[in-house]
Amino acid sequence: MSERKIGINKNCINIPNAEAIRLMAENGFSATFADSEDESLERYISLCRDAGIACETLHAPYDRINDMWFEGDAGESMLERLINALETCARFEVPTAIVHLSSGDDAPRINDLGYSRYAALMKRADSLGVTVAYENQRKLANLAFAFEVFPTARFCWDTGHEACFARGLRFMPLFGDKLCALHIHDNNGEHNADLHMLPFDGKLDFDAIAGYLAKSSYTGTLMLEVIAGKTPLYLPMTPGEYYARAASAASLLCDMIDAAAKTL
Repeated sequence: MSERKIGINKNCINIPNAEAIRLMAENGFSATFADSEDESLERYISLCRDAGIACETLHAPYDRINDMWFEGDAGESMLERLINALETCARFEVPTAIVHLSSGDDAPRINDLGYSRYAALMKRADSLGVTVAYENQRKLANLAFAFEVFPTARFCWDTGHEACFARGLRFMPLFGDKLCALHIHDNNGEHNADLHMLPFDGKLDFDAIAGYLAKSSYTGTLMLEVIAGKTPLYLPMTPGEYYARAASAASLLCDMIDAAAKTL
């Protein structure tokens, strides 16, 4: 059995926080993450810590992320929300913020205004001692740009996004040396169908995923980012059955990574 830690996101299934944390603990999850603007965040983190579960990252807001690249108050407001996410990380001693750079197939091009805003974000992160992990969406160039110009920026690899958003792009060969966080989930590889299924329930090549992780120096938590309500597949399951299946899938992937590492 692998010694790797497994984790799962808050709100993967619609149940009260206390019940979710109990099921996480019962199924071997030792880490979690949540949204930085979640209204119940303080209580959630407190309950997790009481149960011995670490909140390892907070996901910064992304609903208006393209505003970061455009003139106007909306861009300044989005930057303020991102900085607030960093400050929330610092307040709750969460080491890493997950941040998007853009959204959509027609995401804005890299420009000086966006660069200046992300530079301000990185400056604040460095002053707070918070790591910013940029997550892959559809565009490869903006990640390459961020890692080139911001030495402390790190990478959050989202397996599901790579399959349903990126049209065949592969991020780990380019950015795997920056990896510090994972969002593991499955889908059917259909463009824009971001189903956040449990691993092995869709069509992703988890042998390849295990291989990429085995070749990397990443030894951190294998973190699931799954959402039961995105597909009717999980409707027959009780919450307990869902968490048990999630833990089984995560543990299997850990074993696959370990097996792949032995062949290197």
